Amino acid sequence: MYEIGGRIRMFREQRGLSQKDFAAHIGAKNTAVSNWEKGYTRPDVDTLAKICEVLDVSADDMLNIRFAPEDLSDREKKVVMAYRAKSEIQHAVNILLGIE
Repeated sequence: MYEIGGRIRMFREQRGLSQKDFAAHIGAKNTAVSNWEKGYTRPDVDTLAKICEVLDVSADDMLNIRFAPEDLSDREKKVVMAYRAKSEIQHAVNILLGIE
């Protein structure tokens, strides 16, 4: 059984979408959504990207990926702190990183 189905269902229901409406939004069949949510199958990576977009959820949240600050190297911590301290360049950095 695949665990991602429960998160797809949770986020779909939070958005007030039926399986049928959700399937239409992502270009999938209702049976595919049902099978994901039951844990029988899981979406491919391209479909997962569309699911996250439609449900307005990050891939990390959809996949339940978590990391702790201690997982960052000292250099990564410095980069994060510098980014936070320079709000005037955050938009440009986001564009360069492809996150905006």
